[in-house]
Order: sequence, then C-alpha cells, then structure tokens
Amino acid sequence: MSEAVEGKKLASMFEQGAAILAKNVKTVDALNVFPVPDGDTGTNMNLTIQSGIKEVQSAADNHAGKVAKSFSKGLLMGARGNSGVILSQLFRGFAKAVEKKETLSVRDLEQALEEGVTTAYKAVMKPVEGTILTVAKDAAENDQSEHSSAAAWMSSVVKKAEASLEKTPELLPVLKEVGVVDSGGQGLVYIYHGMLEVLEGNISKEKAQSQPAPSLDDLVKVEHHQNAQSHISTEDIEFGYCTEVMVSFDEDKLKQHHFDETTFRNELAKFGDSLLVVSDEDLVKIHIHAEYPGDVLTTSQKYGSLVHVKIDNMREQHRALQQEEQTSASHEEQTSASHEEQHEAPAPNDEAQYGFVTVSMGEGIKALFKGLGANEVIAGGQTMNPSTEDIMNAIKKVNAEHIFVLPNNGNIVMAAEQAADVSDKHVEVIPTKSVPEGLSAMIAFHDQAGFEENKQAMQAARQEVKTGQVTYAVRDTSIDGMDIAKGDYMGIWDKDIVASGKNVEEVTTQLLENMVDETTEIVTLIRGENGQTSTDNVIVNYVEKNFEDVEVEVHEGGQPLYSYIIAVE
Repeated sequence: MSEAVEGKKLASMFEQGAAILAKNVKTVDALNVFPVPDGDTGTNMNLTIQSGIKEVQSAADNHAGKVAKSFSKGLLMGARGNSGVILSQLFRGFAKAVEKKETLSVRDLEQALEEGVTTAYKAVMKPVEGTILTVAKDAAENDQSEHSSAAAWMSSVVKKAEASLEKTPELLPVLKEVGVVDSGGQGLVYIYHGMLEVLEGNISKEKAQSQPAPSLDDLVKVEHHQNAQSHISTEDIEFGYCTEVMVSFDEDKLKQHHFDETTFRNELAKFGDSLLVVSDEDLVKIHIHAEYPGDVLTTSQKYGSLVHVKIDNMREQHRALQQEEQTSASHEEQTSASHEEQHEAPAPNDEAQYGFVTVSMGEGIKALFKGLGANEVIAGGQTMNPSTEDIMNAIKKVNAEHIFVLPNNGNIVMAAEQAADVSDKHVEVIPTKSVPEGLSAMIAFHDQAGFEENKQAMQAARQEVKTGQVTYAVRDTSIDGMDIAKGDYMGIWDKDIVASGKNVEEVTTQLLENMVDETTEIVTLIRGENGQTSTDNVIVNYVEKNFEDVEVEVHEGGQPLYSYIIAVE
C-alpha cells in the first residue's frame, strides 16, 4: 500500500510547483502567439499561484483537505487573466474532491485532478482545445494502471502533460504557424514538475537557496505611518499620487538598460518622496509619492513589463479623511440625543440605482470613463490584469442596487465574472474586450431605463464598435503570411495583425484603411503616453482626405505600450 499524502506534504507540493513556475515566468510569457509587449500568461499564472501559496502558509494545517481548500481560496482571489482563472478553477475542483480527507491516497489524487478538469471546463463558456485545458485534461486521464506510490502517479501525470503540450500546435494552427506551444499549458507543466519533485524527494537547489523579496507592503505601512497625513492640510501635499509599481524584468530590456537598485532608486527620487524600492532577480517593486505617476511608469518600463500598478490620489483621500473626521466629530456631539429622537430621524439611504466598475490603463482613459459615470476605475489592462480580489474590492466600494462591471480586455473577463459570482451584490459583467467597447457600452447606458433594457443596450453597443490597436513587436515573427521584425509597429484589428512597418503613421493609416468602410461615421483615436500631436495631425488629415464623411476625434489616453487605441463606429 502506498504512503498517503498528508497536508504538509501537499502544501510543499504546491509551494514547489509555484517555485518552478516562478523561475520560468519569462519563458512562459515569451510563448505569446502575437509578438506584442504584453505576453503575460506566465506573469498572471505566477501572481495567481503566489496568492494561493500565501493563503496556504497563513493557514499552516496538516489536514490535506484544508490545505487544498486554502490553496483554492488564495488562487480564486488572486486569479489574474484567463490563464490564472483557469488555474484557480483546476484547483477549485481538486479541493472540492478532497475537502473532507485528512490524508490523500493515490486514488484520491487521481479523482481530485479529474474533478479539477471538469470544474475548469465548466468555467469556460467556449473551451478551446490546444490550450491549458487540453494539457490539464490529458494529464488527468486515468491510464487504468495501479501506481505503487503518489510519486509514480505524479510522474505519469507529468509525462502525459508534456506529451499533450507538444501536441498543442497540432490542435491550434496559430501555435504551429509561429512555432510555439501553448503558454498556459507550459505553465501548468512547470507546476506539475514542482509537485513531482516533492513527492520524489528531489527538491531543486534553487528552491532551497532562494529567499523571498522583502515585503513592500510592510515597508509602505511604516513609511505612511511616519508621514501621517492627518497632521497636514490638503494643500500642503506636494506629491499627490501614491504610486505602487511592480516590474517583471525583461532580458532584452536589461541588455539595453543595466539594472542597479541604487541607481534606479536615485532615478526615481527626482519624481517624488516616500520612495521605497525592493528587488530580486525577477522583480522590482516600487512605492513612491509622485506628482506625475506616468514618469515613474515610463522609467520603470525600461527594465521590464509592468505587472502591477496602483495609483491613489492622496489629496482626494485626505479630503475624504477630513470629511470623515468632521462627520465623526459631529456624530459624537449628538450622542446625548435620546433613542426616541434617533429613531425619529433615521439615516437616509443614499444607495444609487446603478453603479459602474471599469478597468483601464492611462490617466486620460480613466478620465473618459469617469466622465461617463464610472464609479471605480481599476488601473489595469494590457500587461496588468487585475485579480479577482482587485475587482471584488472595487465592487464593494460602489453603493448601488445594480452594478455593471466592464473588464475592457478579453483576458480580464473571466476574473470579472468570477468576482461577480463571489460578490453578494447584484453584479452584471458586460464582457467588453477593449477600451472602445467599454466606452461604447457606457455611452449606450440611460439612467432612466430599466436594468434589462440597459444590459441589452450595452451588450449591443459593445458589439457594434470596431477596435484597432497600434503597438510594437517584441520579437521577430511570421504570422498570417506577414514577416514582422522586432521593434516594428503593428496594426491590430481585433485579433488580426493587418499592418506592420517602421513608421507609426503609415502603420496606423494602413490599419484604418482596413477598418473604415462605407458605414463608418466616427473614428476615435486614443493617443498613448509617448504620442505626439504632430503624429495625430498626419492621421487626422489622412482620414479627412480619404473618408470625407467620417468624423475624427482625438483623445489623450496616456496608455503605455500602445501608441494608439482606435474606435471605429
């Protein structure tokens, strides 16, 4: 009879799986089909699983079922991107299958993995084969053999996962065309490898020697305590935005810009105060109070990809704090009132009928959504997919009977839906997959209309707008018969690259040539953070000359990485 797996052993399996994935984040990110600068599958899976590990370590239990449940809870709340959500669902089913078991037999593990696959497939509306789902399904397939130990079983799982991963290009032609395997499937294989190492007692030396980066959160709390703002006036706040950034190092960028923590800290110091910088071999985390957060983001991007950004307006927070203190003081003055008087004057219910949570990157785009009535705008999008917990926290802040969530990115829709499922409020996700879709959906909303009527109008509006994006290639590739060199600009219409070249104006006009037709009335250009008005003028003149009946609008979006986001309606 094989040895049963106890809770501590299971926790070690999860931890080592996370460690192996963390060492290979860049490899997984690089498997993105499109050579765009937001290949974030590895980053999303890594941040998701680290959230699960944190929950396991805080629980510290030797009951296998409870360990699995803690891991599942952490994954659920930390899930980012479609790959992260699918990973969370795989282990949600796993945990459900073993929740009452103190130790796990090989058969328990087999059934748990099978249940995980079933749960993950149910979570995806239209499962696509040749992805992480396929690798998970094939790895969990029962081969009807009696395994002598959990290690023997896990070894079989890894072999089947690797074989399935190698076949993903045959199932998804686009993978074969660009010569890569599925990124999510590769990430899962790394996790399974780590789990096997623990069962075989062969934990890699890197794990034993690695040390976690210092907690920036703890340092930030100390820094904020030392600079308590309750003792100053709002007007005295010199640097108004509390900015937190996490950057995943990129080897190509590091070749151009050598990273030295001290030098980097000095670079950032000129942008503000309360500066904290913590780094390891993979990541650098930054906290700073700055007046122009965009400068911090631009400087940080020289070394890698932005994987987390949080920007808070401290002046607004300070005003709210002062108002809260005044309200509290007023409340204390009234405590002598009798219970009868208190019941005669109940607090008014200021709950709105409708509320909105959206996701966007760039101060200009945030302002557009705020102007259309968004209550909460989560900083995120390309390269920075907010977690389920991030979206839930935003939902909690909205005091409304009905709350609409607009993800504005196809890789955030599943996390948004997961947040809606967990929330105890009435939350409806409008599955917007781009900023133009989100803006169109908000414009279609009418506060006097009923919930169902608004839901249908917003759904219809998002489907009627065409989305274009102009960005640059992070590697050489050949796709759809088009040869693209690293550094070239690319014009992307929905999911297709339709233009490429060395000149941003030419690529943008080629993209518009494909998108604009006889039904087009309006073209909206949302300019990126490094855009130039002179470039805007070239593109506007092109549209006005070639499409006489089409109106052109230009907005300052401030989004990173994407020179233009374009809406064609």
